[in-house]
Amino acid sequence: MRYIGHSPSQIDEMLETLGISSIESLFNDIPDNVKLNREMNLPRPLDEIELKRELLNISKKNKAADYVNFIGAGAYDHYVPAVVKALVSRSEFYTSYTPYQAERSQGTLAAIFEYQTMMARLTGMDVVNASIYDGASSLGEAILMACNIKKKNKVVFSGAIHPEYLTTAKTYGFGNGIDIASSVYTSSCETDWKQLEKLVDDNTAAIVISMPNFFGVVEDVKQVEKIAQAKDVMLIVSTNPITLGLLKPPSDYGADIVVGEGQPLGNSLNFGGPYLGFMGTRAKYMRRMPGRIVGETVDADGKRAFVLTLQAREQHIRREKATSNICSNQALNALAATIYLAYLGKNGFRDVAYHSHANTQYFINEAKKSDHIKIINPKVFNEVVVEVNDLDKKYQTAIEHKMLPGLKLNKFYPEQKNRLLIAFTEKRTKQEIQELLKVLGVS
Repeated sequence: MRYIGHSPSQIDEMLETLGISSIESLFNDIPDNVKLNREMNLPRPLDEIELKRELLNISKKNKAADYVNFIGAGAYDHYVPAVVKALVSRSEFYTSYTPYQAERSQGTLAAIFEYQTMMARLTGMDVVNASIYDGASSLGEAILMACNIKKKNKVVFSGAIHPEYLTTAKTYGFGNGIDIASSVYTSSCETDWKQLEKLVDDNTAAIVISMPNFFGVVEDVKQVEKIAQAKDVMLIVSTNPITLGLLKPPSDYGADIVVGEGQPLGNSLNFGGPYLGFMGTRAKYMRRMPGRIVGETVDADGKRAFVLTLQAREQHIRREKATSNICSNQALNALAATIYLAYLGKNGFRDVAYHSHANTQYFINEAKKSDHIKIINPKVFNEVVVEVNDLDKKYQTAIEHKMLPGLKLNKFYPEQKNRLLIAFTEKRTKQEIQELLKVLGVS
């Protein structure tokens, strides 16, 4: 939307129509003690050259932008092909929003439809929505959906799920009267299935797991499938989509709802966002799913066309009975994911997953040769927890070498002192991995 200022005559015309004498009259209901009642103390306007110089100086504060990145924990430094940025930057697409009167934008709807189709194939779900704000909010929406379907108000979480996802879920649950229970994780950073099963009672709507889990471990999903079936509860799986290039889709082990963070699919790290959450489910639950869904139909001339379908689920149609307050999607980020998947194809996508996993295994095999570093659990995909002596000192050394060596787990778990969660993608080279090993004390 372009900004074009109003002329004095236009302002006078609007004030006359409203029957008031000044713009200030519009704000009479606001108490004087909370008004500023003076001009804002802002710097003078900048011309284009000055503005570019100012923004460049601000950007220089980002010291870690060119560092070798081994941090994952939900956002990953994968390579984004040039074609992705070239196409999402086209003026026909360059908006973050599903347009109003969406059916006029057939190109945008067609792209979202392709996104839904690809993600459905990837996750094994029957239907995927047009995206949600991010991975954490997609999980929050999933627990609301499960409780709505089962007419129960308790959800049991694996203790090895992303702690910030759990916090987000608790926020969703608090306002909706949902009881969030969480199991512990074992010494090998896996879900304690026995304790999780004990937490599931007659009031439980769903079990939530992460696959792989927050610590990178590939969980024994047969365990949770048995529990969910025996207890007649829904199974919600949060997953990293890249892992589905090698691992079985969640549909194969009984998932009813699949969610996750779509950032690894053609979206840069962007200093934390914007990202996109994805959500898929079985056909029988489609009308209970939040968010927008693009459907295929034919127009008056019999030509293929796309529409926003099943909109009666959404809050702009039935506010009080809506499945969710979600009334939008991350269209531009979903487009990037669509282009990324289409460009790579099945074999290319598998290669990204394979090389991410192979780099992780290379690190593990090299680390096992040293007594200075301990691998907590080698059954991982592309992230691994390691225990390092004198971690703080070695972490600082890595920073001095322009390297982000991973996530210190004591940020979330005080008991996990001297432990680091390290992530590997297809971008990492053997030389970079060797440098990391050297910094961590592996000669």
